[in-house]
Amino acid sequence: MQKVIRRRDFWILSFLLFSLVTAAGEAFAQEGAGPEEDGREVQVWAGGGHSVPGGTKRTGVFDMGLRYGWVITGQHLPGVLRGRFEYTVDAIPVYLIFQPANTAYAVGFDPLGLKWNFERRRRLSPYLELSGGVLFSNHNVPTFTNKVNFSPSAAFGTHILGEKYNWSVELRYLHISNAGLGNNNPGLNTVQVRLGVGRFWKK
Repeated sequence: MQKVIRRRDFWILSFLLFSLVTAAGEAFAQEGAGPEEDGREVQVWAGGGHSVPGGTKRTGVFDMGLRYGWVITGQHLPGVLRGRFEYTVDAIPVYLIFQPANTAYAVGFDPLGLKWNFERRRRLSPYLELSGGVLFSNHNVPTFTNKVNFSPSAAFGTHILGEKYNWSVELRYLHISNAGLGNNNPGLNTVQVRLGVGRFWKK
């Protein structure tokens, strides 16, 4: 019964997130500012997903965070690779890991975000991203391992630019591992859908 409730909570949170960000995206329908050299980005985001083969099974993740980014360069590279480099940091005050044994509550911080913003195509500003950080939980994640974990991830997504704000949608691969801090280290691999609402601006 408890497992059914946890699954229901996960899907309810995911549905509410999708509805909220979709409504916000429709409100920002006109084309607006995107990533530019010496620009800044601020964003509120949330995501959810489920475990995939290669680690602990039957586990779901839901997280919400705040991002701040610096667009460091102008456009580089030729053709379809042309784009700008951005450095980001994320504070993650909400981290829920739905495990078979329990639901772990955690907070996280990603101080390393390497983001490549491809050249914008009208209202779309696609990107690739590599990031990494640490999370602290009230229960071991995965079960029987450790309460301190590292969280490298990779993502592909796009910003949909509005007149003042933008929203984003991405597919993210997230790995959670204690890197040998605990006696056991089976790891947890998840694929997430992440949605966000934010703004680019230039000083």
